[in-house]
Amino acid sequence: MALKGNLRDFGITQLLNLVNLARKTGMLSIEAPTQEAKLSFKEGQLVYASLGSQDEHLAQVLFKAGKLTQEQTRTILARAGKTSDKRLGMMLIEVGYVTQDDILMSVGKHTQDIMFQVFSWSDGNFRFEPNMLPPEDRIAVPIKLENIIMEGTRRLKELEQLQDELPNLDMALRFTDRPGTNLRNINLGVEEWRVVSFINPRNTIRQIAQANSMSDFQIRRIVYGMLQAGLVELVRPEGMEKVPVTRPGTRAVTPSPAQSRRPPPVKRSVVERLIKRIKRL
Repeated sequence: MALKGNLRDFGITQLLNLVNLARKTGMLSIEAPTQEAKLSFKEGQLVYASLGSQDEHLAQVLFKAGKLTQEQTRTILARAGKTSDKRLGMMLIEVGYVTQDDILMSVGKHTQDIMFQVFSWSDGNFRFEPNMLPPEDRIAVPIKLENIIMEGTRRLKELEQLQDELPNLDMALRFTDRPGTNLRNINLGVEEWRVVSFINPRNTIRQIAQANSMSDFQIRRIVYGMLQAGLVELVRPEGMEKVPVTRPGTRAVTPSPAQSRRPPPVKRSVVERLIKRIKRL
């Protein structure tokens, strides 16, 4: 029997705690107003996650993690066809593009990033189907839910602080003219460099996030750090119109606003009823 409900009554943290405590195996599907997520668990551990109607290709996951170049990623996507993630991973290891550890770490981080995005959802219907596992051709990386819950809770608190410091994602950025500042002398990560490549007064922060498949939390944390370091400053977008995000040599990416709200307190009686139901599954 499936477990069903709405995140308004029973939040993500409570659902993860139930799966963890009962050591359940199955798939949790969540349909939010603007997005859909599928989270797979095995014996109480998160093993796979997907966001949206299509699973992200392994090559794209490795590119986001900085393990493949843009050219390598384009070549792989063009030639891989319907090759499964597991088979493709073996092929990439054989030709020396990546190691097994590269793949496991990249897929694990991708899974956690999706989970942390879902953590901020406060509205949407959920359904837990027991004993359902992800497709066999996908790479599953077990992750302890205790770690997810602790990090997700910390990020929610940090997100609230970042929203206070940087409330408007529809502002644009430009580089400051501070003497002696050279980005090449600053230790930036892969995600920071991708944001840097889109910075100009025509692109809003929200559009930059969409172009890089980043959550509100991720883009706020990166931009806030750059603002604090004096590398960039906030400006009004040129023309004050939401135009597709652009940079030289790329096609426009149409943005879609994201919603991030903290789950409301859950009623104790609802928690107790659901605990009893999930233990009977």
